[in-house]
Amino acid sequence: MLDSTLVYGFLAGLLPLSWIAYRIGRGKAAGFEKTAALHSRPEMHGWYVVATTALPSMLALLISLLLHASKIREVPSTVLIAALFVLTAGGFYLGVRALSPTLRARNRVETLAEWLLIAASFVSILTTVGIVLSIVFEAVHFFQLVGFWNFLTGTSWNPDTAFLEGAGRSGEESAKPEFGSVPVFAGTFLITFIALAVAVPIGLFSAIYLSEYASYSFRQIVKPVLEILAGIPTVVYGFFAAITVSPLIVEIVGFFGAEASYTNALSPGIVMGIMIIPLVSSLSDDVINSVPQSLREGSLALGMTVSETAKKVILPAALPGIVAAVLLAMSRAIGETMIVVMAAGLDANLTLNPLEGVTTVTVRIVDSLTGDQEFDSPATLSAYGLGFVLLVVTLVLNVVSSVVVRRFRERYE
Repeated sequence: MLDSTLVYGFLAGLLPLSWIAYRIGRGKAAGFEKTAALHSRPEMHGWYVVATTALPSMLALLISLLLHASKIREVPSTVLIAALFVLTAGGFYLGVRALSPTLRARNRVETLAEWLLIAASFVSILTTVGIVLSIVFEAVHFFQLVGFWNFLTGTSWNPDTAFLEGAGRSGEESAKPEFGSVPVFAGTFLITFIALAVAVPIGLFSAIYLSEYASYSFRQIVKPVLEILAGIPTVVYGFFAAITVSPLIVEIVGFFGAEASYTNALSPGIVMGIMIIPLVSSLSDDVINSVPQSLREGSLALGMTVSETAKKVILPAALPGIVAAVLLAMSRAIGETMIVVMAAGLDANLTLNPLEGVTTVTVRIVDSLTGDQEFDSPATLSAYGLGFVLLVVTLVLNVVSSVVVRRFRERYE
């Protein structure tokens, strides 16, 4: 059995060995430099020895971990320890022996770094593909039990009786489970729209002020304070929405003679908008500051005011980055769960009234995957159906935004 202590011990011991290999390789190359011209700097010789010392053993350890995780073959600990020791010592010996004034250490190290970067990019791509495939396969299983069209167009979400069918206790009098996703997505988009309606104007206006009007000292104080909002845990926002904002909304609405539920959509929307203000503000501020100063100077030289320059020159030039900031904030709002659970509740109501309680896709996914229901139950698999549709929706939004960003970038480049 592959012991985790062995893995951690080897990795911890490899760090000082790599440092020693670097020092020895650089020192030997520095000695060559006194009598001959080197093709590469001594530092590159040191990194070359580090690569020959560490990479073979790390590759062997990675292969053994993959074999262990996939249960293809179990590598005995004694065999693994012996192999790691031989590879590390042999790699160090061959690396030091290969050092010479004519060694193209820089070329080899840079080639190795390039391959490592390529491997990292492939890991990211494979991870994304794995996530998508895992959702798609389980979503297909769910759509075999519940029709895709019924799921996509149904207006009632009530999966609570699905466990009766799985247990064989369903009868004619028992209510049939309903998996209509329209109320769930309607609640998601409603709360997201409210959050963006709060965050985009405040965040964008604050970014314009900080970049075009505020003094340097004021900007150095206000911007870090504004970004503190991004570090507050979402559960704190949830408490704030449930304890403070929701009762306040009920009182204000009641003062005007209307009624509002304590688990309304307006409360989490407002608080979520406050939460994502730093995303819009900070990213928009960076984008606006990256606009060439020559555009500002040319506009002011032609007689335009600061406000006209910001409206007609700076904002159009910075629009691709601002759109990207808004999309990032929208993704953050769509994926939020805790605030909605604590302030909006779990009721899947099909309504556009922000004073009533709604739920979101992420909340229903969490609710479907918790509890003691079987994994093959439609109620559990509905999480993958919701995730699949949400994945498609976000993909379409990203494609549309990419087209918009590309057109404006071509116009102002």
